[in-house]
Amino acid sequence: MYFMKSKLKKIIFSLLTFFILSFLLYYFNSRPEEILEFDDPYHTDRPVASGKKMIAATGHPYATRAALAIMEKGGNAADAGVAALLVLNVTQGEEASFPGVAPLLYFDSASGKVESYTGAGVAPSLATIDYFRSRGYETIPTLKYSSQLVPASPDVIIALLQKYGTMSFSEVSSPAIQLAKQGFPVHKILMRNLNMNPIKRFGFSLLMPYNAEVYLKGKWWKPLFHKEKFTRPELADTLSELADAEKKSLALGKSRNEALTSVRDYFYKGTIAEKIAKAHSENDGTMTLDDLKNYSGHWEKPLQGTYNDYTIFSNRTWNQGGIVPIVLQILEGIDLKSMGHNSPEYIHTVIQAIELAMADRDKYFGDPDFVEVPVEGLLSKEYAKQRRSLIQKNAFGKTPPFGNPFQFERQKNKTQSNLIPKRNTKLNSYEENRISEVSLSNNNPTRYFWERTDSGKVGRDTTYLSIIDPKGNSISLTPSDFPQSPMIPGDITLGIRMTQFRLDQNHPSALLPGKRPTITPNASLVFHKGKFLMSFGTPGGDMQTQATVQVFLNLFVFGMNPQTAVNSPRFRSLNWPDSFSPHSYYPGRIELEEEIYEKYGTALKEKGYDVIGRPKWEYDFGAPCISLKDPETGALKGAGDPRKESWAEGR
Repeated sequence: MYFMKSKLKKIIFSLLTFFILSFLLYYFNSRPEEILEFDDPYHTDRPVASGKKMIAATGHPYATRAALAIMEKGGNAADAGVAALLVLNVTQGEEASFPGVAPLLYFDSASGKVESYTGAGVAPSLATIDYFRSRGYETIPTLKYSSQLVPASPDVIIALLQKYGTMSFSEVSSPAIQLAKQGFPVHKILMRNLNMNPIKRFGFSLLMPYNAEVYLKGKWWKPLFHKEKFTRPELADTLSELADAEKKSLALGKSRNEALTSVRDYFYKGTIAEKIAKAHSENDGTMTLDDLKNYSGHWEKPLQGTYNDYTIFSNRTWNQGGIVPIVLQILEGIDLKSMGHNSPEYIHTVIQAIELAMADRDKYFGDPDFVEVPVEGLLSKEYAKQRRSLIQKNAFGKTPPFGNPFQFERQKNKTQSNLIPKRNTKLNSYEENRISEVSLSNNNPTRYFWERTDSGKVGRDTTYLSIIDPKGNSISLTPSDFPQSPMIPGDITLGIRMTQFRLDQNHPSALLPGKRPTITPNASLVFHKGKFLMSFGTPGGDMQTQATVQVFLNLFVFGMNPQTAVNSPRFRSLNWPDSFSPHSYYPGRIELEEEIYEKYGTALKEKGYDVIGRPKWEYDFGAPCISLKDPETGALKGAGDPRKESWAEGR
């Protein structure tokens, strides 16, 4: 008996010692490291930004100031845009990583011309529907090399600098390289995106150890702390290698454009491409060296529509940007102002226009190199009038029917059946399950979902930049991609944009090698009476076009200044399958930020909506940035949304 008691005491003592030592080890290894000074603008109000010569509004103050510094050195909007993009890749790499997607619109004041650039990569040559089906997938997964598109951003950067820029890649990449080496303070959104609970951080470290090394510094047990120093040394090295390729070319007597091409070649044909292809080859991936060597984006004529005296430009249908002019044309002619800003009737009307446009997006939008999209019909005033007539007294309850824009194409021999495969409108099993989970009866209580559940995903969302330079040139650019698939050594994130394809051959965004998915990131530009007025855009997935529309109406129907327009509470619909796999579907659901919810949640429920409340300045409601130039006075104004770290500043 004495022996047993003695042994039990030893076991208890050993366990206590183990737990005490573990706690001390955790405590001393979980404390913050170096803290840096940083005035974090997250959830803080601020005045309208203004400038006499230049204005920049981006997703992070450091990117905004990098853009201004480049322009002060003589660079233009193209040079400043690349500098800001690369800084965002450093400070917001978990939301907009190098070298992800980068949809672009550029206004050249000398020619008066707006151009779009295809800032989304293509599906690799081995990526087919059969490839995923044979591996048991109903939708394209994350966490795999097969989630990755051929990267687009390096191609965008070089094309932009070659056509419109004036500075070298070495000059415009210098702020990002310096920041990645020396470190920057952790901001609130970075904390949100990386501070999963310890169990999920541990799981992330097992699933994608290199990603965890980059973002968690190998310390799965340690959370990030606000304003703690965060470095990206391997990304600094990668960008430095690209800059060195340019310097070597210039030293050999090559021209500026030839030297810029050498930067592109180093990425798509050199060491980096070989690392990407090797990783895919060894891990059941889909990307080959030829996919990288043969990749190229291109300049294109943007889409455009009008709302009264305003012309709205967007990228073509390889992304969803065309929804903005389509929605505004449906709303044109409706007296929105008399309804009152964010009144139940106003919200209901705008949401119905959005849902009608989104029904057409999911039916017709696709890569125009693969799908004949009836853009003329979709953007015709007659078609907008027809769709407007479908706005009804109560909620649609589920995604409304798509229309027939082919009737409004000038070439009357075009028909729906001979242009795109007729989509199977029957819901897939996942969508049917989502419907069965959501009741739309009036017995359903209106709900607050104040607390976010921990998704277990490292990184999410997107970022944005908008710039006007002293000569009146302007850029609108929406970079994105997240470390939710295995990263390539060198801190290279290829993201998960393949998940915006569909494994349904009848869908316009059906997966095919060499095709671009219909991605959510998009850029917008606005003219007033034929003169440049504004570049603006936002992160936010399927919320992007919804936030853009609401900010536009805040500005030009309700007369708000830019900062008030982005600060104002917003609403959103989820009444269609989500653009990201597994394409979750919540029929009839809308979400309202707190102020709207408290005033009008019940009234909107009575119209048949499944209503959810969200907190004030909720990050899921987008974070638009605005750079605006008064066409008459030349005065510059800007705004950055407090829902994220967005910041506008002028000189």
